[in-house]
Amino acid sequence: MEGPRARKLGILFVCMAPCVLAQAPTAASEKALLDHYCVMCHSQKLKTGNVVLEGIDLTEMGASAEVLEKVARKVKTGEMPPAGMPRPAAAKSAELVTWIEDAIDRHAAANPNPGRPVIHRLNRAEYSNAIRDLLGVDTKPGTMLPVDDSGFGFDNMGAVLSVSPALLERYMTAARKISRLAIGDAGLKPVEEEFSARELGMRSGRNERVSDALPFDSRGGLAFQYYFPVDAEYQVRVRIAGGDATSNATPYELRLPIKAGLRTVGVDFPRDSTKAEIGLVAGRRGGGGGGAAGGPGRGTQAPPALMDLRLDGGKLKQFSVTEGGGYPQVDKVIIDGPFNATGRGETASRKKIFVCRPPADGKDDEPCARMILTTLAHRAFRRPVTDADIRPLMAFYKSGRQAGDFDNGIEQALRAMLVSPDFLFRVEHDAAGKAPGSVYQVSDLELASRLSFFLWSSIPDDTLLGLAEKGKLDNPAVLTQQVKRMLDDPKSQALVDNFADQWLTLRNLALSKPDPDAFPEFDESLRQGFLEETNLFVQNLIREDRPITELVDANYTFVNQRLAEFYGIPNIYGSQFRKVTLTDPNRGGLLGQGAILTVTSYPNRTSVVQRGKWILETLLGAPPPPPPPDIPTLEASAKDGHARTMRQAMEEHRSNAVCASCHSRMDPLGFALENYDGVGKWRTKDAGATIDPSGKLPDGTTFQGPAGLKKALLASHRDEFLVTVTAKFLTYALGRGLEYYDMPAVRSITHQAAKDEYRFSALVTAIAQSTPFQMRRAPEE
Repeated sequence: MEGPRARKLGILFVCMAPCVLAQAPTAASEKALLDHYCVMCHSQKLKTGNVVLEGIDLTEMGASAEVLEKVARKVKTGEMPPAGMPRPAAAKSAELVTWIEDAIDRHAAANPNPGRPVIHRLNRAEYSNAIRDLLGVDTKPGTMLPVDDSGFGFDNMGAVLSVSPALLERYMTAARKISRLAIGDAGLKPVEEEFSARELGMRSGRNERVSDALPFDSRGGLAFQYYFPVDAEYQVRVRIAGGDATSNATPYELRLPIKAGLRTVGVDFPRDSTKAEIGLVAGRRGGGGGGAAGGPGRGTQAPPALMDLRLDGGKLKQFSVTEGGGYPQVDKVIIDGPFNATGRGETASRKKIFVCRPPADGKDDEPCARMILTTLAHRAFRRPVTDADIRPLMAFYKSGRQAGDFDNGIEQALRAMLVSPDFLFRVEHDAAGKAPGSVYQVSDLELASRLSFFLWSSIPDDTLLGLAEKGKLDNPAVLTQQVKRMLDDPKSQALVDNFADQWLTLRNLALSKPDPDAFPEFDESLRQGFLEETNLFVQNLIREDRPITELVDANYTFVNQRLAEFYGIPNIYGSQFRKVTLTDPNRGGLLGQGAILTVTSYPNRTSVVQRGKWILETLLGAPPPPPPPDIPTLEASAKDGHARTMRQAMEEHRSNAVCASCHSRMDPLGFALENYDGVGKWRTKDAGATIDPSGKLPDGTTFQGPAGLKKALLASHRDEFLVTVTAKFLTYALGRGLEYYDMPAVRSITHQAAKDEYRFSALVTAIAQSTPFQMRRAPEE
């Protein structure tokens, strides 16, 4: 195809900016298509598509992939043609998209372009996890560093992870603290640390809040992990909240000797031994004006509640609690120490570090020091180390050894190792002898780091590193086996904490402030329950290797008694979360979970726009353009002062032609979720009127309510959903934003995962075997 025909098809695609072909372009159809669509488009003078393809040679579609990818996406998502214009049958639109994408994919297969990774600084989560896996110190030291910038929706993008003098100072401070904790320093001065129930619940990462460490029948407590730095005495104090408790109430405290290491501290109120609930019931049944929500009725004194203080699950002491009314809760736990240290302790950290001990006489301890530092540097630098790597560390060891004992020398060397660029940065070096612009396979060691930071947000373990050093990781069978092993490892929780939490905007839940007048049932317990539900839901998808389509249409979720009562799910008791099968088709999947519904609402009402935009951007990969300036305020009342439903208010808003083009795509999706209020509670009325949750997609598909929307998404927009999940995941895996030349890889990954029903492991394996993940491009001259 060349000459006049190519030019005519170029004109045809220009007309397609607001329109879409009735069928894929062929020699037979060209004249009719030109006559019909070009005349129509030019007569209407429409320019809503913002895509111009004039002059593109369709015999070399790969060379014009950047623009043609936009065309395919706009046709696929229904943006072309715009609302009100004649629309071809869905099959014809799909035929056009397939024609474009197949041509681009063939060109990409013959001319792969994996891009070039930039130097990647470890972000805060990666730094914390690397310290944990290197030294066994799980204290989340990344929280001592400045907050990372984000790009393309994630905070592990190499291009935005900058370095500043302030950051370097924090690295020095963190390295000093970490090395002292890892080695153990009997000279540590006592410090006081607080752990509040709210902060523990909202920190990213389920390891921060280990509620499963408490007895199943307990309530009102909290549990967390704390690293006791040395064998010493520590003081634990508990403050109570709820009912008549005050912030200056006398704390319940215990001072006791504790062995060094990572321990689980827990506080709970056992149901079978407390009399508080009995007192509450008695107060409600008694006279004197009725009972309050937090305690017994007036004139009735609630009996004391019993509170257990625990360490690693074992009971240390039981207190009789008088504050807090009938339902006391733990406000915060304060740990103070160490006092009267008796030694460094035998911790998991010391076992990891001290792979040998020097001779008892101390005359020749350098060989052991060299072995220790070589072993640590090998893991920290993610590669075999040389004498040039070890010499500077040995110099720091000798300096520390002269000022103290052998352990002090190792501590000084470790401190230097933790601020080394080889530890803090992921650097991939260009291979020698490669032609400029050529594409080649990354080394096995680089592939090991890519894989471990993708799945674990951390350094490779000994198994992965060993396979890479033997040159076996580029074997597809070995790589597949390693992906499965790594997904089965608890460290894959990082995919929930760092990928899912950011992709699904769950981190915004901590910032949500629902109006207590509008939503009186919302409290911190419910906020924490929302977050736990979605985290466990995604975690189950990974652990059970479920199809990723269950993100939309799962018939199960995870609840405890508090959340089950809020959702209207009967017969769930206790504070522990458990998997439940749902009988209500509206509640299943992400679109029925309180976390998503809350972060897409305003403090005092739902937001059809925010919810619709979230679906378009997060699930369908078709975000609407930014809103124009000076948008009129959405009035809750009509001009006559009467309250009106959200649908009535939005219909008036859409009467503005400037607003209609975007709202016609967002609003129907948001209206489908209007039965959920601003914090996800089911309702049937809004402003006194029955809610109408019906809607219609741009392709004409109609649906009714959340259940209907979910079916419509997976029926009419299944491919867009699958490609969007893949694109988001690949962005996170590569640590960079995707470019137009990555889209063939996205489609290839999706097609590969389809062979195993889009199961999670199939998607991850396909990403790990993809061109952009396995290869890189040599620099141009």
